[in-house]
Amino acid sequence: MSTKTIAGTLDRLRQTANKISFLGPALARLTVGLVFIGTGWGKLHSIPDVTQYFATLHIPMPGFNARLTAATEFFGGLAMLFGLGTRLVALPMAFTMVIAIVTAKRDDITGLTALVGLEEWSYLVFFIWLALAGAGALSLDALLSRRRSGKAEPSA
Repeated sequence: MSTKTIAGTLDRLRQTANKISFLGPALARLTVGLVFIGTGWGKLHSIPDVTQYFATLHIPMPGFNARLTAATEFFGGLAMLFGLGTRLVALPMAFTMVIAIVTAKRDDITGLTALVGLEEWSYLVFFIWLALAGAGALSLDALLSRRRSGKAEPSA
């Protein structure tokens, strides 16, 4: 295979990757959005149980924090799903994962491999990535940004 053929193939692969780059953040938001809408909804409808569980974890003000966590997960999940305020919403969502790791999952962490194997770690990484990279082109954030700047078409 010639150098020219390899360069052409790599160029086509880069162009294709650029065209579908919206999929990464969209899939991440879909994943965490749906998961946290579900967990938040469940917590909102069982606040006494969540409060009791938080008390066993020695989380301060367990009643308040149960409500705060439930609302953060549910409404944050909705915002993530639609890509609305993603960079801002990702921060409290990430914080809930840090607290979950430090409290509920602490005994499961026997080393770095165990830590990065936790679901909560994966969600934390998604939230940090979304906070840094943004919601992507397939989001309300992008739509609002295009409207503010006067662009009708999404950029590739």
